[in-house]
Amino acid sequence: MKRRVGYTWRLRELMAKHQIFTATELIPLLRERGIDLSASQVHRLVSGTPERLSLQVMAALCDILSCTPADLVATTAENAGVRKTATGDLPALSSNVAKLRPRAARILPDA
Repeated sequence: MKRRVGYTWRLRELMAKHQIFTATELIPLLRERGIDLSASQVHRLVSGTPERLSLQVMAALCDILSCTPADLVATTAENAGVRKTATGDLPALSSNVAKLRPRAARILPDA
């Protein structure tokens, strides 16, 4: 069974709880912890959902927001489910298909 995993980036929510409402307010707090990101990088970090993130940045954010990585990233996992065929039936087995086809008729001359 395949599983579908996902995550929710909760940085903006945690920032609001700590009265930090803009990305520019976060920049000096990151710099105090040795993380030197440009304004556009911090803006993307706050407004979007990152696919990759340095553990140093994660640790700095956790320190700033007094939280754990699990607070920043909420994960989800669910069963992906079975794909159905166009007709909704189970797929036919290829080895049995030849047995189901009618054999060609042979026409004999009149005797």
